[in-house]
Amino acid sequence: MAPSMVTEVASPHLPPHVIGKIGFNGVSFAYPTALSNPVVQGLELQIEAGTVVGIAGATGCGKSTLIKLLLRFYDPQVGSILLDGVPINQWSIRSLRQSIALVSQDVYLFHGTIYENIAYGLPHATPDQVEAAARCAAFHDVVCQFERGYQTIVGERGIRLSGGQRQRLSIARAVLKNAPILVFDEATSSVDTETEEAIQRQFAMVTKGKTAIVIAHRLSTIRHADRIVVLNNGRVTEDGSHMSLLRLGGTYARLWSTQVGHQG
Repeated sequence: MAPSMVTEVASPHLPPHVIGKIGFNGVSFAYPTALSNPVVQGLELQIEAGTVVGIAGATGCGKSTLIKLLLRFYDPQVGSILLDGVPINQWSIRSLRQSIALVSQDVYLFHGTIYENIAYGLPHATPDQVEAAARCAAFHDVVCQFERGYQTIVGERGIRLSGGQRQRLSIARAVLKNAPILVFDEATSSVDTETEEAIQRQFAMVTKGKTAIVIAHRLSTIRHADRIVVLNNGRVTEDGSHMSLLRLGGTYARLWSTQVGHQG
């Protein structure tokens, strides 16, 4: 097993309650194998608790790296990342990661039933809780189409499910975990338009009362976010609503025009 890239302090922060306010303060980071090529440079980004923030930008601009830093898979070389005003390197790593539910493009599923894979987000969940999470992720009706329903075996890495079904299961797992922070890392980039629209219809319900960070290749995924932040070379270059960024006529507007045309 590879050694951890981070260490925990002797007396870590163990919060009784997580609000979900996040701050990236002057953060610069380069991967250990490429220290001369920083991915994030002097990043300043404040995310208020309970808001939905979309992150956009070209491939390689640092979007997914932000999430790796937030989850403390790595520590930045410069600057600090705060959660509820406390630097995350002072937090218990377990407490920090329990506070964040991640839905990524590469969904981790194990050889077991649909039920077991959803319940992985909350091992002691009841059947009613698992079903409610699946409904919230627009997945329950899909599950009911299988002969064995929630007892359907998904196969190694979920091979018996389609890409869209795996994504909905992953979202159901995140909903069940009920963490105060939700992170969607290009979670709908590999699904068809119909599946994406089904997920989008449930999005407001999934994120209600939570801090949500949505990294998107498809800008339609984040057009209704409270804020959209555009990264370029690891820095924030644009910040605003969908409509304000279209009016700005910068990177976001060009990306939007390329993807979906000129409709607002």
